[in-house]
Amino acid sequence: MTGPIHPRLFRRARATRRYLLASVLVGILTAVLIILQAWLIADGVTATFAVGRLPQGWPVLLLALGGVFLARAGLGWLNSWLSHRSAAAVKSQLRRDVLAAHLATPVGAASSSSLIRIVTRGLDDLDGYFSKYLPQLGLAATVPFLVGGLVLLLDWPSAFIIAFTLPLIPIFMVLIGWTTEKATKRSFAVADRLANHFADLIAGLPTLQAFARARAQKRGVDLNEERYRGATMKVLTVSFISSLALELLASLSVAVVAVTIGFRLVYGQVDFFTALFVLILAPEAFLPVRQVGTHFHDSVDGMAAADAAFDIIDAAPSHGGTRPAPTGGALRFEGVGYAYPGTDRRVLDGFRLEVAPGEVVALSGASGGGKSTALAMAMGFLAPDEGRVTVDGVSLAELDLASWRAQVAYVAQNPGLVRGTVADNVRLGAPDATDEEIAAALATAGADFGPGKPIADDGEGLSAGERRRVALARALRRIRHGARLLVLDEPTAGLDSDREALVIAAVRDSGASALIVSHRPAVLAAADRVVEWAGV
Repeated sequence: MTGPIHPRLFRRARATRRYLLASVLVGILTAVLIILQAWLIADGVTATFAVGRLPQGWPVLLLALGGVFLARAGLGWLNSWLSHRSAAAVKSQLRRDVLAAHLATPVGAASSSSLIRIVTRGLDDLDGYFSKYLPQLGLAATVPFLVGGLVLLLDWPSAFIIAFTLPLIPIFMVLIGWTTEKATKRSFAVADRLANHFADLIAGLPTLQAFARARAQKRGVDLNEERYRGATMKVLTVSFISSLALELLASLSVAVVAVTIGFRLVYGQVDFFTALFVLILAPEAFLPVRQVGTHFHDSVDGMAAADAAFDIIDAAPSHGGTRPAPTGGALRFEGVGYAYPGTDRRVLDGFRLEVAPGEVVALSGASGGGKSTALAMAMGFLAPDEGRVTVDGVSLAELDLASWRAQVAYVAQNPGLVRGTVADNVRLGAPDATDEEIAAALATAGADFGPGKPIADDGEGLSAGERRRVALARALRRIRHGARLLVLDEPTAGLDSDREALVIAAVRDSGASALIVSHRPAVLAAADRVVEWAGV
């Protein structure tokens, strides 16, 4: 974050800009009411001391003062209502953008645990930014100037003291803000690492239990918890110390105004009404700026989550192609290079490959060499840093990805499955497939279970090999319903040799082009051509 307003929230979230304008207007009205309130109090006290009793018209004075208090309360309620509406609108917009970015780039995006943490509790912390920090920022941008201007007209020495001491608070606030921001980002990163570690442990708990290593992982969880506790305590320490520093600076500044105006009142250099009026207004000039620093700490967690959300959004490839995808022609990688955001290592560099119509091409090489990244580029999930991916000579960047993906059947290393039955998941590739067609596709894919087998969330209830068989059956049904290219990532991993032979035969018999990443000798032997990619 640079400056008092989060720049990317201001640029991307329309509700932020509308709310800032509204908060400035509320701040101006609040400043007018503060001045009126101070004038009514000063006038009433001065008149009381002048006549030695309650002045005439004191009920009207109290009624007017009560009206000012009610008006200020109403403005406070309005500001709070606007802030919560704006926060809800911004959070909703960011969540939609994050999920759209994740759908556009499911490969290499944030982990599921990070994504869930950001779009739930993380973005919920933006409530502090909108409900406390921004309203106070609107008041700080208006109240001190209006109050200070009026004090300048009535008593220039007090205005000079306010003008000299007031900027010290933002200066200290900036210095403290840098420290707070660094501490909060570190705390957010540690919490994110803890969430990912815990999610990985839960996912791998059966394996750890099988090898009697589950209890040994407790030490790692304890260490991450201790780091998170330490990072959180550091943020709290900085917050309390900074609040103390700002309160002390503001109190001393008001005290200097009070002492000087008191001496000048004693020596007759200022009248009683002006002295009391300025003395009532002086704290109001410092209060909004002081509260900005206090409420800044309420907003830093939300801003850290917003930064993480924007990192996901910005990492998604911007695709504006509208041209319908060609229904024929070869898929080509022409000097493709790519490095994942936030890393210097290139996973692909100068990668070239062609898959002709009807050809089965196997891509092999060392793990981590970028083969799965190449498949993600073929699907349009990732955009190359250099070079291009083309279909019949037309770059994917120019194509309507929906029309291209309608021609592709994709099986990832960890296929996505939904809650329901095996038949429900196969029908995702061909919604109008009959029960007989689904059963035939499962048999062709080497499945030894029926279409009615239930599947829980995240494919629970199926082994890794069974998930791949369901995904392959789904892909084969897509080929039967118009797709012309199979993109398969380790489709036979976890299968025995007999079922692997069935899968290879099914791919060959489909008649479709195929780009297959595999290390299995049987798959490589069945391909029309094998491309060895050694990586970068």
